[in-house]
Amino acid sequence: QVQLVESGGGLVQPGGSLRLSCAASGINFSWNGMAWYRQAPGKERELVARISRIGITNYADSVKGRFTISRDNVKNIGLLQMNSLKPEDTAVYYCSSGEYWGQGTQVTVSS
Repeated sequence: QVQLVESGGGLVQPGGSLRLSCAASGINFSWNGMAWYRQAPGKERELVARISRIGITNYADSVKGRFTISRDNVKNIGLLQMNSLKPEDTAVYYCSSGEYWGQGTQVTVSS
């Protein structure tokens, strides 16, 4: 059974940082790659960043230079380091790998 469990969300002031984690079981990120998506209220889910099985990364234009996706192959954990956060980054962030999704973690950027 595949499980993806996100953690690390919370409330942060504009300009602050958060690091999201996605712990995987039943699926291997080094074989399948993984991605982070987000969905803000009233908006469609959008791709934030992804990392392929061979480590190639892609980012949404809105987060380039501020967010960094990575993974720990030993622990089978996906990470999203988010710096210089803006109010428009507020959303539920989801981890995904293949056809599988986590339950999401809320990120709120507000003063």
